[in-house]
Amino acid sequence: MSKFVFYFLFIFIFIQIIPVASQQSMLCMGHYWTEEEAAEKMKEMAASWDDRNSWTSRADMIREGMLEGMEFDRLAGFEGDFRPVIHSTKVMDGYIVENISILSFPGFYISGNLYRPEGATIDCPAILCPHGHRQEGRFHENMQYLCATFARMGAIVFTYDMVGYGEMKQVNNKMPVALLLQTWDSRRVLDYLLSRPGVDRERIGMTGESSGGTQTFILTAIDPRIRVSVPVVQVSAHFFGGCVCESGMPIHKSDHHQTNNVEIAALCAPRPMMLISDGDDWTRNTPEVEFPYIKSVYAVFGKEELVENVHLANEKHDYGISKRLAAYHFLARHLFLDATKIPSGKYEEASHVTILPKEELEAYDTMHPLPADAMQGDNEIIRYLFPDKPELLVK
Repeated sequence: MSKFVFYFLFIFIFIQIIPVASQQSMLCMGHYWTEEEAAEKMKEMAASWDDRNSWTSRADMIREGMLEGMEFDRLAGFEGDFRPVIHSTKVMDGYIVENISILSFPGFYISGNLYRPEGATIDCPAILCPHGHRQEGRFHENMQYLCATFARMGAIVFTYDMVGYGEMKQVNNKMPVALLLQTWDSRRVLDYLLSRPGVDRERIGMTGESSGGTQTFILTAIDPRIRVSVPVVQVSAHFFGGCVCESGMPIHKSDHHQTNNVEIAALCAPRPMMLISDGDDWTRNTPEVEFPYIKSVYAVFGKEELVENVHLANEKHDYGISKRLAAYHFLARHLFLDATKIPSGKYEEASHVTILPKEELEAYDTMHPLPADAMQGDNEIIRYLFPDKPELLVK
């Protein structure tokens, strides 16, 4: 091999590798900082702003870094028809459940369920309910209790599969651009809800636990149409999300900024937000570390009363009844839901909500199959969205 050919190949490989290595070096994943490091970093972040204007400048930088890091503009042109398929309407005790699929972008579909109040005669608020890394996903009884109760309180609720979970098996949850797909799916669910007659555009909420909490604070951060946000057991100063679908793209760090999920959650300000935390996971420090920082952001807007923290020191990582009750009361207050329908506890909640088997909630069946144009496999999606980045292809 001649020296010329050797150097050409070397330079070619170098050019291909450097962008990937550079992007990888910007990733902040899992327990990226220790708790002690995170506390120090939070002090550094706090020192970078001291009033509403300086926070707003930092917030704009963080938001821009998120959108650039997940390459959100690659999907910006796909904002057309939703092609909704709604079927299997079930009338329950004060609420209605339907199975639904909508188009996310050409060849990619979102599967889920719509819960809505029975007999609604006026425009209703709407709530997005993404789920976390639980095998049952949106079919889990906690999700069914949550969505059905919100519907009984007067909200239209859309709960939808996380990429790679439930019926959304076109890609793997661990694929390289899962964060982009997941965030775009949430945006499309929001757009769809706002397109429906009978939805009050000024009363839109979002809540989810664990990775569903990540999806909640990420969409809230980049889309002001989410008016009330309740991320559950996920906002942490030292933990950046343990899955590529949460932190596998460089949304926390670039060559000109460093942030964490606390600041991303704080981008909700001054809209109402409740953090729900527990004593058995990475949110154990919320009352002392995360919440005071976020409250200081709300303070520069003069809106400290709009952010709350419910800390359940003796509880674990879930969306159990005590966490649901906190969310019911907060969202009822800020979305003007019917608080008289809030259950007193698990017994009363269960007396009004019927837990259905997943077969009755599936969006796809023999009569309503996944559309024939659906792309299949991680690499088909990557080639479609990232034709210029073959290095992302899954080997």
